Amino acid sequence: MADSPAFGRRPQFKNNHTNPEIFQHALELCPGLKLSHTPETLNRIGAIESLTKKWGPVLEVLEGYASDPEIRFKGSSGGIISAISLYCVEHEGMYGVLHTSADEKKAYLNKTTMSINRTHLLVAAGSRYSPASPCEGLHEIEKAPLPCVFVGKPCDVAATYNVRLAKPELNPKIGLTIACFCAGTPSTNGTMEMLKNMGIEFSKNLKELRYRGYGWPGKTVAISHNSDNTITTNELTYEQSWGKILQKHRPWRCYICPDHTGEFADIAVGDPWYKKMNAPDSGQSLILVRTQKGKEIINRAIKNGYILTKKAEPKILPASQPNLLKTRAALWGRLMSLKMIGAPCPTYQGFHLKQSWNEQLSYIEKVKSIFGTIKRVFKKSLKTKQNIPFN
Repeated sequence: MADSPAFGRRPQFKNNHTNPEIFQHALELCPGLKLSHTPETLNRIGAIESLTKKWGPVLEVLEGYASDPEIRFKGSSGGIISAISLYCVEHEGMYGVLHTSADEKKAYLNKTTMSINRTHLLVAAGSRYSPASPCEGLHEIEKAPLPCVFVGKPCDVAATYNVRLAKPELNPKIGLTIACFCAGTPSTNGTMEMLKNMGIEFSKNLKELRYRGYGWPGKTVAISHNSDNTITTNELTYEQSWGKILQKHRPWRCYICPDHTGEFADIAVGDPWYKKMNAPDSGQSLILVRTQKGKEIINRAIKNGYILTKKAEPKILPASQPNLLKTRAALWGRLMSLKMIGAPCPTYQGFHLKQSWNEQLSYIEKVKSIFGTIKRVFKKSLKTKQNIPFN
C-alpha cells in the first residue's frame, strides 16, 4: 500500500503485470465494491431492535474510559480502545494489536504496526485523521504465535470481515476486532493544508503530529525541530483542524459509505458528542458492544479494572452522532443518482438504506442529496478511470 496525496492509501503491485484472477479476488473482498449484512448479523440474539436498522447490531450501549490515567489522557476519547487492547494482551492470551501509528520518519503519514505491550500502545494512542491501511498487516496476524486484536476504521474491519468469510482459517488468529467511529478519512493533502495553516512550511522538520488526545477532544499539535536547534509547537483546536480544513479533503468513497460506526466489529468506539465540551476534560468514550465475544471481553476488562463503564440508553447513540445518521440516510439517494447517470456504484445489502432515506430526510435534503451527487460526479470526473499519482 502506498500514499497518494490526493486520494489516500492505494495498492501498488510489485510486478508490472498482475494475475487477473488475483486482482478480481482482491476486488471481491474490498468493501468499497460491495458489503453485505447477513440475516444472522441483523437478527443477532440480544441486539437492541430500535438501533439495528440504522446502526447495525448493537447488544449494549456503554459510556466509559480507561482506568489508567495516562491511557485515558492520551487517547482521543477516554482511551477505551487502547485499554481494551492492553487487557487482551495482558489477560486474554493475545499476542499483540494490529493497528495504526504515526510514521517515525514522516510524522504526517501513518504506518501499520503490531503493538505487543503498554509502551507500544501508548506511542500509537490517539486518532489519526489521515490515510491508514491496517489490513496490509493481516499477514502479521497470520504468522503470530497467538491470536491478535485488530483495530481499524469501519471499512478496515469490514474488509477483514470479508477476508475471514473467504479464508476461515484466519478466524482463530483474530481474537477481537475493534472499530473507531469514522466520518471519513481526509487525504494527505488535507494534512498538508492543515500544517500550512499552522505556519509549518517544511514538513521535513516535523517530528510529531497529534490530531487529537491529551484531553477531550484535544487539540491538534505539531512539533517541529528547526535547523537552529529550536523546537516549535503549533496548535489548532479540533473545530479548526477537522471542522474547517480536514473534512473538506475526504475522498468520494467516504461520502457513499454505509458504515461509519463499525457494524462488523466486535466492539465499536466513538465520541459521546451529546456532551458539551468542557475544558479541561480527560474524556469518555461511547462504546457499542456488537457481538457476544465483545460483550464477554468487555465484562472481563471491567472486572479486571482496565476500564470503567456505565450503561447508557440506546437514544444516546443518535444523540451523539446525528451527522452520521443523516449521512447514512442520504446514501440511498446518492446511490440511485450514481446508477441513473451511469457512474460506478458499490453494492450494499442489509443496511435498510431506503427506509432511512424515507424517515430521516426532509424533501429539501433529499433533493440536495441527489443533485449534490450528480454535481460531484462531473466535478470529480467520477465516470472516468482515475490516474492515481503516488509520492
